[in-house]
Amino acid sequence: MCRIFGSFAAGAARPEPAELSAVSARQRHGGPDEHHVLGGPGWSLGCDRLAVTDPRGGRQPYRLPHLPGILAVLNGEIYNHAELRRHLAARGHRFPDRCDGTVLPALYAEYGPAFADHLDGMFAVAVLDLRAGTGHGPRLLLAVDDMGMKPVHLHHDPADGSTRFASEIPALLAFDGVRISPREDTLDTVLATRTPFSARTALDGIDVLPPGATAVVRPGRPPLVRRRAPHRAPAGDAPASAGDAQDVLRREVRRLVRAEVPVCAITSGGLDSGLVTALAAEYARETDAPPLHTFHLTYRGTWPGSESAYARSVARRARTVHHEVAVDPDELGSLLTRTVRHLGQPNADPIALSTYALFRAVRQSGFTVALAGDGADELFGGYDRMRAALDAPAGADWAGAYTDALSAAPRMLREHLYTPGYRAFIAERGSAADRIEQELRSAEAVGAGRLEAMTAFETRWRLPAYHLRRVDHLSMAWAVEARMPFCQPSVVSYARSLPPEARRGKRALYEAGRELLPAAVLNRPKQPFTLPIAALLTPGSPLLDTVRELLSPARLVLGGRLRADRVGRLLARQLERPSQQDALALWGIAVHELWSDVVQGMRIPVGCAA
Repeated sequence: MCRIFGSFAAGAARPEPAELSAVSARQRHGGPDEHHVLGGPGWSLGCDRLAVTDPRGGRQPYRLPHLPGILAVLNGEIYNHAELRRHLAARGHRFPDRCDGTVLPALYAEYGPAFADHLDGMFAVAVLDLRAGTGHGPRLLLAVDDMGMKPVHLHHDPADGSTRFASEIPALLAFDGVRISPREDTLDTVLATRTPFSARTALDGIDVLPPGATAVVRPGRPPLVRRRAPHRAPAGDAPASAGDAQDVLRREVRRLVRAEVPVCAITSGGLDSGLVTALAAEYARETDAPPLHTFHLTYRGTWPGSESAYARSVARRARTVHHEVAVDPDELGSLLTRTVRHLGQPNADPIALSTYALFRAVRQSGFTVALAGDGADELFGGYDRMRAALDAPAGADWAGAYTDALSAAPRMLREHLYTPGYRAFIAERGSAADRIEQELRSAEAVGAGRLEAMTAFETRWRLPAYHLRRVDHLSMAWAVEARMPFCQPSVVSYARSLPPEARRGKRALYEAGRELLPAAVLNRPKQPFTLPIAALLTPGSPLLDTVRELLSPARLVLGGRLRADRVGRLLARQLERPSQQDALALWGIAVHELWSDVVQGMRIPVGCAA
């Protein structure tokens, strides 16, 4: 697990060491163990390493003596690296260590741009091929895993044909040649979908490689991006009945819990993390390993919706060493600024603060790897909005209601808050919500069922952007590798093989949990792991002053997108009658305003809009 970066251009100039050091410094929190950069005429390749697999080996960029001219860097974990190493060794390749990424130059030498088709894991990979006489000339290849667990951000400059990339947006902005500006529709995107979902980010000029994609970059040309066929689990690995969910998940948990560094689990108190916790603890007992440690986040004081009792119940049943991390609400204002800075683009879900604080506690307790339950709701139909859409009668606007449920502010509210000019701009350009509704309706029109349409959208766009990118950035903010068994190919293939009734409401997972989890956890109402934002945006709350400052009338009038008087009345209504909907809308606006400030501080070049 690491942070990676680099550049590729047609010119002969070598990148300046000071520039590359600045890029590395912006994401070194995710790779504190080693820092290495290589550069030459028109190219650079760098890595900030978090040493997990073969901590004493695996120096990046990876190079093999018998393959001069091929270099690679890796962010993530390749779980099938031992099998790949045996296969490549049989073809004559030799490796200096057991590190997973060491196989990448040889794998590329054998398969070219199709190398990523052979990788099983979570990864963002960059391969630089500088060999002469190959027929294709020098080229840079970038690839990410099928679910988008490990992102890579790109900037292509059409003026000089250069391409730069980095694991995190703040690092990418440290390259001298990056020219960007915030997108004018970002506020609407934040309120309509909470964060940008597509390959475009909130910054015009920066893209994120889509899940399961490989990009080929040639000197002077823009990246050519293609989506690969999904990685399939070997035949027989994905049982076809709902009753086998426990078996397929057990295999993945056991594979992912093995590491050469301390491993723990995140236990929210819900079904998904509870299953991962129970199976990881089971493996520890069977192998006579030390007991599994589990982490749960709560807040000092009494707050609605606390899941602490459920998390303790899971931990007792699994016999783990349980850590209950209580955050002081007085700290939330500073946590907000830090999370916005690390994410690089706005995410209006208050869960970001909880995620950041939780992984901080994991790292401070001495753990480098944490297992998490992300991905289950998307694959197994767990969200309330999915159930509501399936229950909607024929002819009902299920797609519109489903899309509104994704928002920080429903359509009518956000249009009420916009100035006439901004409302007209969004109407002309189209909202992110409009595009989602169209995608869902188009899928249904060509014969896909509602569940298939929603699952495809959730896994292709929302899960990578909204959940996985947040988990990646905020776990790596504390140099913690988050591993997610539900996002592994065998579990994904299994979920997609189930009949719709077994996926509806996570029925298959509830069956899997009967023998493993307390009845109170199985029978409780669904609840997201998040910040109690409605209760925290009330008189006397330590967050209120921060939000009120970000929503000041003078500031909103200057932005020209929001009617300050209507935002003020919304805030007054929240203070008088707290509600989740109003609080989330106010939070989304505040996050967008703070992000605008943070981006401005990340060195937007002169002449670009703020």
